Amino acid sequence: MDILGETAKELYRALDNKEIQTGLKRSISNLSISVDRVLNVWPYLEELASKVREIKEETLNNLDYYIDLTMRNVKRSHGHPYFARNREEALKILDEIIGDDSPLLIVKAKSMVTEEVGIREHLISLGHSVYETDLGELLIQISRDKPMHAIAPAIHIPKEGAIELLRRLGLNVREGMNIEEIVMEVRSFLRRKFVDADIGISGANVVAADTGSIILISNEGNIRNTTSLPPVHIAVTGVEKIMPTLSDAFMQALVQAGYAGLYPPTYLSIIAGPSSTADIEYHRVYGVHGPKEFHMILYDGGRLSAIKDPFLSEQLLCIRCGRCQAECPVWGLTGNIWGGNVYGGPMGIVWTAIVENISLASALSLFCLVCGRCMEVCPMKIDMPHIIRNLKSRLNL
Repeated sequence: MDILGETAKELYRALDNKEIQTGLKRSISNLSISVDRVLNVWPYLEELASKVREIKEETLNNLDYYIDLTMRNVKRSHGHPYFARNREEALKILDEIIGDDSPLLIVKAKSMVTEEVGIREHLISLGHSVYETDLGELLIQISRDKPMHAIAPAIHIPKEGAIELLRRLGLNVREGMNIEEIVMEVRSFLRRKFVDADIGISGANVVAADTGSIILISNEGNIRNTTSLPPVHIAVTGVEKIMPTLSDAFMQALVQAGYAGLYPPTYLSIIAGPSSTADIEYHRVYGVHGPKEFHMILYDGGRLSAIKDPFLSEQLLCIRCGRCQAECPVWGLTGNIWGGNVYGGPMGIVWTAIVENISLASALSLFCLVCGRCMEVCPMKIDMPHIIRNLKSRLNL
């Protein structure tokens, strides 16, 4: 009952927060319009989504095999693969990769899995300088908040709030600036960080088991700078992101971009190992203009246990497009404040059950209207209302 009471208080605070209400109202309508436009112009994305679901179902049924295959092929591409069962193991692996040298400059691409693990906070606590390079995630870092949406983490922050936050970082932004001018100031600030960084950390939108490759979707260009300019690239990703082949992975990336309303994506990066050249005598040398080292940490964090749960397992099909969040009437008023420590909204309640604990998720599920709008717009057609009804039944009042 304490969880219920605290959750209710947080939701009321969100409803009374004019900045959050302004930010969500401005952003949600734009997001919904963008997705509708994309699906009208490129209707084949719906067909691809059905194929992706079929492939993901088969992959999850044999996930141990595909984890092993991925790790073997990362090694074949001269990368370094790791498997972490929980947060402690992931951070230990990360510390071993980075070493205990003097404080480093680290640039990060947006990644919900690194939010789960708490990588940014951990590295800062060790004395490293860490900068999020996605503009929305940078605003979240400055505000010390949690991401408010799977794709657009600062969707709840209006322009006026963004200016106030960026001033704290020392940027030359001021009232009256338009959004284009604000973005140019951020570009100038981060440009030097990319060049000077010792390490770049990213997540992965999807992983191809047959090649050990990761695919990253980006529109800002920050991910390419993060993963190509520093001498070391570390990718941290959940095991549910694995697809059997590179063509399967590419298909999922297209679907995610489409249902996020950002199609065609400006950048699709396929990364398989460190940079290399074979331009002299066709002798392949690793570590050229890009990173000399590539490390991939495959993270469990409750996912393998969830596969065995007849209800939670379906959520592992989620491709994190965030479409369900923008369609949810409760999320539309509260954002990810209705959620666990990382995830919120309809998909986020179930992800909270997987990566945090079922008791918290069950309490949060009581605030769901079970209207079904989330399932209607989900590209994977995940029956989130059915899962949430089950979470409600597990609550011990």
